[in-house]
Amino acid sequence: MTDRSTARARAARAAKRAALTSSLVLCAGALLAACGGKSDAPSAGGKGPGGAPPPAEVGVVTVAPRPVGLVTELPGRLEASRVAQVRARVAGIVIKRLFVEGSDVKAGQPLFQIDSAPYQATVASAQASLARAQANVTQATAQAERYKPLLEANAISKQDYVNAVAAQKQAEADVASAKAAVQSGEINLGYASVTSPISGRIGRALVTEGALVGQGEATPLALVQQINPMYVNFTQSTTDVLKLRRAIASGKFRRAGRSADSGEVQIVLEDGSDYPQPAKLLFSDLSVDPTSGQITLRAEVPNPSGLLLPGMYVRVRLEQAETPTGLVVPQQSVQRGSTGDSVMVVGSDGKVAPRPVKVGTAQGGQWVILDGLVPGEMVMADGFQKLRGNAPVKPVPWQPAGSAPAAGPPAPASAASASR
Repeated sequence: MTDRSTARARAARAAKRAALTSSLVLCAGALLAACGGKSDAPSAGGKGPGGAPPPAEVGVVTVAPRPVGLVTELPGRLEASRVAQVRARVAGIVIKRLFVEGSDVKAGQPLFQIDSAPYQATVASAQASLARAQANVTQATAQAERYKPLLEANAISKQDYVNAVAAQKQAEADVASAKAAVQSGEINLGYASVTSPISGRIGRALVTEGALVGQGEATPLALVQQINPMYVNFTQSTTDVLKLRRAIASGKFRRAGRSADSGEVQIVLEDGSDYPQPAKLLFSDLSVDPTSGQITLRAEVPNPSGLLLPGMYVRVRLEQAETPTGLVVPQQSVQRGSTGDSVMVVGSDGKVAPRPVKVGTAQGGQWVILDGLVPGEMVMADGFQKLRGNAPVKPVPWQPAGSAPAAGPPAPASAASASR
């Protein structure tokens, strides 16, 4: 009985070991199948076939032709539109200053008062001489009228009558001379009150009370400048002018205004900010400076707030022409260096390659590309830090900061989204 029980126990233990071995084999097979099924798919860590990462996404714009104004930036100086030197036109002592230095004055406003007592005396003397001359005219006229009937009656000689008429005419001439002396005296008396010849802003006084002015020359007293509007004078090389006119004549560019020298003018202040008021190009000089080969141009800019001051240095952006097929890219797309400018172009195979370009002017956060790109090419605008050697990338439409994200593949509209 004992041997039979022992045999049964041994058989049970052998069956358990066989079942356990079979379960272990099945689990190992399942694990191997699971590992083999995932070997061809990307792992949870983002690895591709063979453990390589997927292509990096980079922001691109697809360049497309559109009308672009060709802007030239030139240095310039501001100048008052009207300048008048206030001078003393009669001699005398300045007894009073009648304006506040640095203030705005009107045309005809009194500025200085010169001692007028000598000129008042001169006017009074001239008026007295005029009265005496008028009295002589009355007497000479009466005598000539009395002699006329006497001459007809042969009561006096003809010579006496001629003398009477001559005395009358001389008296009339004395009256005219006396009137001129009175007028001259009144003019000098008026000059004793020095007025502003124009409306504008007056600077500091060049003389003080008690100064003797106008003695032998017209002494400068102050300077008045009209600063609204202002003139800005700038120069442009004749080489650039000739190239531009030839391009317009060939049809490559078209004029931005009605004449070859007209165009839109924008003023850039010394701190780099744009002046809010647009300027109007007035003219370009007819002659060329023989020492520099430059042509002088002048524009008129409104200055109602008085922000612009004469002599201030500014930059002038002059739009003289426009190309209907211009190409623009965001400014961050252009890499500028000592050897030239370049952009990163994404090819159809996803490979990125540098491309040298010729850059024009900056407009609204974009560079105008004059040469080096063709319409339809994709230019990187973002994701430069993701580039890894010659590895391909995944181009996605680039969106400027603050704009709505775009859906779909890169399109020409992505370049227009960053337009000015």
